[in-house]
Amino acid sequence: MSTPNGFPQHSRVCLTRSMEGGAVQDLQAKKAGKAAKKEAGGEGAPPKIGTPISETLKLLPEELKANMKIKSITPRPPRKPRLERAASLDEKSWRKWRRFRTSQESLTDPNETSSSNGSLQEASPSPPTRGRASPCSPCCQQDSLHSSPDALEASPAGKSRAGASDLGKRASEISSAFGGLLRGKGFAGGKPRLSQIMPARPLPPMELNVASHSLRTANRIDADCLDYRHYSQHKFGRVSSSLSDSKLQGNGTLYDNCSTDSMKSTFSVLTPIRAKDVRGRSYLEGSLLASGALMGAEELSRYFPDRNIGIFVATWNMQGQKELPVNLDDFLLPTDPDFAQDLYVIGVQEGCPDRREWEIRLQETLGPHYVLLHSAAHGVLYMSVFIRRDLIWFCSEVEYATVTTRIVSQIKTKGALGICFTFFGTSFLFITSHFTSGDSKVNERKLDYNKTIQALTLPKNVPDTNPYRSSSSDVTTRFDEVFWFGDFNFRLNKDRETVDSILNQNPDTDVSKLLVYDQLTSEMSRGSIFKGFQEADIHFRPSYKFDIGKDSYDTTSKQRTPSYTDRVVFRSRYKDDIQAVKYSSCPVIKTSDHRPVFALFRVKLRPGRDNIPLAAGQFDRDLYLIGIRRRTTRELQKRLEQKDQRSSSICSIS
Repeated sequence: MSTPNGFPQHSRVCLTRSMEGGAVQDLQAKKAGKAAKKEAGGEGAPPKIGTPISETLKLLPEELKANMKIKSITPRPPRKPRLERAASLDEKSWRKWRRFRTSQESLTDPNETSSSNGSLQEASPSPPTRGRASPCSPCCQQDSLHSSPDALEASPAGKSRAGASDLGKRASEISSAFGGLLRGKGFAGGKPRLSQIMPARPLPPMELNVASHSLRTANRIDADCLDYRHYSQHKFGRVSSSLSDSKLQGNGTLYDNCSTDSMKSTFSVLTPIRAKDVRGRSYLEGSLLASGALMGAEELSRYFPDRNIGIFVATWNMQGQKELPVNLDDFLLPTDPDFAQDLYVIGVQEGCPDRREWEIRLQETLGPHYVLLHSAAHGVLYMSVFIRRDLIWFCSEVEYATVTTRIVSQIKTKGALGICFTFFGTSFLFITSHFTSGDSKVNERKLDYNKTIQALTLPKNVPDTNPYRSSSSDVTTRFDEVFWFGDFNFRLNKDRETVDSILNQNPDTDVSKLLVYDQLTSEMSRGSIFKGFQEADIHFRPSYKFDIGKDSYDTTSKQRTPSYTDRVVFRSRYKDDIQAVKYSSCPVIKTSDHRPVFALFRVKLRPGRDNIPLAAGQFDRDLYLIGIRRRTTRELQKRLEQKDQRSSSICSIS
């Protein structure tokens, strides 16, 4: 039985086995095979189908036969076995099944194209093994003897048995010729061999950025796993400027997008820092446009792309109550707007006896994202400044000063407390005050104001950001942004019955009729107090005076008139730097006769210089740890109570 290529099937099987078993081909025989391929493709005519191998060899050029030199076979010791991983029983069974399946396909496929393994064996002769070649089986020897007359002469069925050297020479000659024919253009009339696999169309060009998508998004730098550059442009409206990819590329160093993408996946907000930038930084002298300035424009744009900071300012007269509210979430974290602020400043008048406990409660409510930058007290006047923990490095030293407006009193209940610092290049001043009380004591309250702006000695060491617009007689002119809040004690110039009737007519938000009688509004319009200050529109009910624990105003015999005593006002050196977002009160806290009043602001920031005394990340660490520990304990107790409540519930079937 012959193959489609013209060779007898049994000769081909025997020949293949002999080559696989270790028939050695020397280098010159390979060169002769290449020459035969060239001659077969060009000058020589292809052999006919069914031509025996002996006749095929006669068709080879004479030059090929002259260059074919047979070397004796020198046996070599077998190679040391390679250590491989031990296969499991499942792998062994799978390999056996696969080997059987492959051989079965090659036997049953008439076109010999089902088995890619077989095609490879036919297309390229197996490399000679260094071990001793195993002889063919007797049946294969007999078949091969019948197929080739030349082989009959050297076979045991002939007149005499040839030596081992003759058999080796013969096998080498046949394998060289057969390999040369296989490497040629093929036999005439036969089925062409499988050529090298080539794509149907040109492959797309490979991009420079070969970073794996799963690698770049392994750290989840954003919700949609987008590219960092596109995401940052969409969300922040900027790309990291000081350490951008262009600077890395233009520096003459080895650079590709893969390295920067991997770094960006690790640092979602903070960009990688070059050693050159670190060397060039100067924390003693800075410039507004310096690339390495800590307070410069690049750092400001990195943390505040729109250069606006959110500030929460609150005031509350606690009436000296020892009992603190159970929950301060509605006060410090109102649901509108959705996001918390960057800076929290809380001023208290007639504070609770345990000031430390009050600060711990504030830290517990704000949580681990905020730290106490500074706190100060003047008698029962308290002020606490909390800031986001990643912003403490951009603050200057915090300074404070106090003013007493009632000198005779042993307990400082009336006066003012001011705290100032510089954040980047913007200076802030926060003042909380408790002015003289009484319905008719408007002049005394104006005197308290004038004494405060003259006697409050700030700043001390932190330099003024714009000394040309400062005044030595007014502390509020020496800062860029000023917030003044507290119990100013200004009342409504109207009797109780009229005020109650107006409140009953408009119980929700329309309080414009009440503000017509407000003392502070009229004095500010005249310019006799809080010069240059503004106040946001009021849309909440009067914050004074309530019955403790109730929503009703004073029901005692004094029948005090409800008033807007607790206020928040602000001023700025530059127009439209401060935008009021919300101005309201917190009616759910009822432990005092005053309701807390708070305001939310968006304040514009400016870059600064490094030549200011820095706070260097200082904060109240002990308070932070106590507050976080309490917060964790509270959550655990809450979960335990919920668990006990579920376990104690009884289901009854009626």
